[in-house]
Amino acid sequence: MKKTKLYEIHKSLGANMTNFAGYEMPISYGSIMKEHNCVRNSVGVFDVSHMGEFLVEGGNAENFLQYCCSNDVKKLFNGRAQYNYFANLNGGIIDDLIVYKLEENKFLLVVNASNIQKDWEHLNFLNKKFNVELKNISNNISLLSIQGPNSTKLLNKISDFNFGALNNYMNCVTNIAGIKKVIVGSTGYTGAVGYEIYCDNKNVKQIWDTLFNEGKEFNVLPIGLAARDSLRIEMGYCLYGNEIDENTSPIQAGLSWITKTETNFYGSNRINEDIENGCKYMIIGIKSEERMIPRNGDVILNSDKNEIGRITSGTFSPTLKIPIGIGFIFKDNLNYDDEIFVNNKRKTFKAKISSLPFIRS
Repeated sequence: MKKTKLYEIHKSLGANMTNFAGYEMPISYGSIMKEHNCVRNSVGVFDVSHMGEFLVEGGNAENFLQYCCSNDVKKLFNGRAQYNYFANLNGGIIDDLIVYKLEENKFLLVVNASNIQKDWEHLNFLNKKFNVELKNISNNISLLSIQGPNSTKLLNKISDFNFGALNNYMNCVTNIAGIKKVIVGSTGYTGAVGYEIYCDNKNVKQIWDTLFNEGKEFNVLPIGLAARDSLRIEMGYCLYGNEIDENTSPIQAGLSWITKTETNFYGSNRINEDIENGCKYMIIGIKSEERMIPRNGDVILNSDKNEIGRITSGTFSPTLKIPIGIGFIFKDNLNYDDEIFVNNKRKTFKAKISSLPFIRS
């Protein structure tokens, strides 16, 4: 397994490590609930250096990404970020990603760790018609995610940039913890106020140490993947491999809001059919009415105990203090007042359909 540059620090902190996308990553450092609540109420720091980063440059870069990506890349201006997905010709999702416009004709793409090679091959295939400059810098870049209501105050302590002036889904290049020309995006995967720092591998330990030295007044904590998952489920965010994959329609997954309809992109013909005709399944939230957590693969049943869908993700919500889940059901069964059940092969328990997100940021 690969290791991030902070692996030894995670081990020294007593982190419970796990294999995730080929990397040995911290799942938690102690109490998952404590880590979750730290992000919701103060500030936490994630090492997510397993993520992939590509640079796209050249005079044709915008046209190339407009063809590759689901969202309208032409709406980006320098310093703006945008959520996107790559579609395949079957109307499924190759990957979801964030596109940062760093400067004119220069973009940073941040992709899921498990899809780095697949995405790289996909982009190079599509680039034959555009001839832009592509660079896979994933192995050279470390990524720290600083999330929570005190994240702005913490970053302002270690930089001369006023992060309070950086609106959501923006990016800047600034000095962080004495390191020059660091890319910082006001993005994240928790629903909380937050930022993501992209730096050279050689500088990540200095930035990490500074964050924790200066963050003592905020009781900053390192946060593992388990709390990252419970935070994103509360917000109803899709996880690749759970809610979305190459066989899932983005319209079914609730991603029509990042799907441009006036301009064709790779794979858009099939997706336009889903927009016009609708999908058989739709994404929904599930709130358990018993002390049972919905889990990936559990079956969703109607009041007659007939199968109407499946769970894709589940957790105990520290914010709502109840078990919650995300899943897909037949669109014809989307009735928030109906009694439903979840079956996990051992027990059938009562639940209710919920809109997403479960909480508002």
